[in-house]
Amino acid sequence: MPQIDFRALFETLPSPHMVLDRDLCFVEANLAYQRATERTRDQLIGGHIFDLFPNPGDSGRRLRASFEQVLATGQPDTLALIPYAIPLPVTRGGGFEMRFWSAVHTPLFDAEGRVAYVLQNTVDVTEIQRLKDMAFGPAGGLPDAPLEGATQLYQRARELQETNLILVEETNQIRNLFMQAPGFMAVLIGPDFVFRLVNNAYQNLIGGRAVIGRPLAEALPELEGQAFQDILHDVMVTGQPYLGQAASVMLQRQAEGPPEERFVDFIYQPILDARGAPWGVFVEGSDVTDRVRAERQQKLLLDELNHRVKNTLATVQAIAAQTLRTTASPAAFRESFEARLLALSATHDLLTQSVWQGAPLEDVILMELRPHGVERYQLDGPEIALSPAETLTLGLVFHELVTNAAKYGALSTTEGCVRVRWQVRGQDGGPRLELTWSEEGGPKVSPPARQGFGSRLIERSLQGDIDGEARLDFAEAGLKCHLKLRLHAQRTRDEAAA
Repeated sequence: MPQIDFRALFETLPSPHMVLDRDLCFVEANLAYQRATERTRDQLIGGHIFDLFPNPGDSGRRLRASFEQVLATGQPDTLALIPYAIPLPVTRGGGFEMRFWSAVHTPLFDAEGRVAYVLQNTVDVTEIQRLKDMAFGPAGGLPDAPLEGATQLYQRARELQETNLILVEETNQIRNLFMQAPGFMAVLIGPDFVFRLVNNAYQNLIGGRAVIGRPLAEALPELEGQAFQDILHDVMVTGQPYLGQAASVMLQRQAEGPPEERFVDFIYQPILDARGAPWGVFVEGSDVTDRVRAERQQKLLLDELNHRVKNTLATVQAIAAQTLRTTASPAAFRESFEARLLALSATHDLLTQSVWQGAPLEDVILMELRPHGVERYQLDGPEIALSPAETLTLGLVFHELVTNAAKYGALSTTEGCVRVRWQVRGQDGGPRLELTWSEEGGPKVSPPARQGFGSRLIERSLQGDIDGEARLDFAEAGLKCHLKLRLHAQRTRDEAAA
C-alpha cells in the first residue's frame, strides 16, 4: 500500500489551514493560508498570532476565547462568522483591510492525550459582502441598497453565528453534566476503541490517567485477558448492548502500585451511524465496590453468627450435662449452672463490644478477677488480641479457675493471691501463647480424688476448640495451671505497630 505524504497533502489543501501551539504561536501554515493572509511561511512560523494579526476589539477577544476553549476542553469550536481586519503588506501600502472569516478550530493531542496544538481551518467570506457595498452606493456617493443576494447571505451568516453561540452554550452545559455525572462514562470509537470522551468519575476509577486519543489496549493495558475487550468487540459486531453487574475488574489505579480489584455495574451501548452500523461504544456505569464488599461481609457475618449460635448451644448443653453429673442437689446444680451461664454471657458481652472481632487477653482475665479486688491478683504479660473462639474458650477456663480459687483456693482466704503471667513464643506454625496461673497464700492443696467438671472443661476445651493444651498442678502451696495454645493470626501490640 503506497505511503501518503501528509505534509504535501497539508500544503496543497485548497482552504487555509494553520497550526498554533499552546502559546498561540505558529508552528505550521499551508500555502492557502499564506495567500489569504499575504504572509510567507518564514514570516509566520514562531510568531504569536496576536502579534502578527493584532485586534484589541471584540473580534480579537472572541478569537482568543475560541482558542482557549479548545485548549481547555479538548473539543472543536466554530466561529461561523467573524469580522477581522488584517494588516496589509508594505507592497500594498500598509494599513489594515477588513475581512470576514468563517473558522473552525480543532484540537490536536500529544501521546499522553493532552491538547498540544490547535488546527485552524478558515474561509475568507469577505467577497460575500463587502462593507463598502453595504455602506455606500455606486459612483457619485448616492446611497443605494446593497446587493440583495449579498445582504441575504450576510444576514444568514449572522443568524448562523447567533445559532452557533446558542449551540455552544447548550453543548457546554451538556458537557458539564457529562463531566459531573456521578456514574462513570466514556466514549470509545473505532475498532481499536480509542477514547474520545471520559468524565470525572471514569478518571477517578482509572486513577486519573490521560487516556483521550489513545486506544483502550494502550491506555489500560491491565485489562488484557479480562474479557472486557472481547465484550466491546461483540457489541461493535452485533450492535447489541451488553449489561454487566458487579463485575470484577483489576485496575492499576496508582502508577507504581499493584492492580486493585474493583466491582462495577456497567452497560456497553453501541453508537450507530445513519445506516445503523456501530462506529463506537458508549460506556456507562457505577463503581459498586463498597456495596459488594459490604454484602460479602454481611454474608460472612451471618455465616459466622449461625456457626457461633450452634457452638454456643452445644456449649450450654455440655455445661448442663456435666454440671448435672457433678452436683448432689438441685440447688447446687442451679447455683453452678447459672454461674457458668453468666460467665458465658459475660464473655459474649465482651465480644459484642468489639463486634465479635475478639478481645484483649487481659480483659478476659480481669472480667473474672476484678470482683475480688485489685489486691487479690497480679497480672504480667504483653497485650494480646484473641480471636472470638479463643475469647469464648478462655473466658470459660478463667471462670472455672476463679470459681475454684474462691471456693477452695487462694481467693477463699483473706491473705491469698493469684498471679497470672504469660508470654508469646514464636514457633513453627505461628506464635504460641504460654500462660501460668499460680495461687499463693491459700489453704494447702491436695490432688482431688476424682476429676471434676471444671478440670475436664479446662483440659478438653483447649484441646478441642483452639488447638491448645492445659496442665493442672495441684501443688501443696497452691494450684498452678499451665496453658499453651497457638494464636490464630493474632498479634501483640508491638507487632501490630511494627
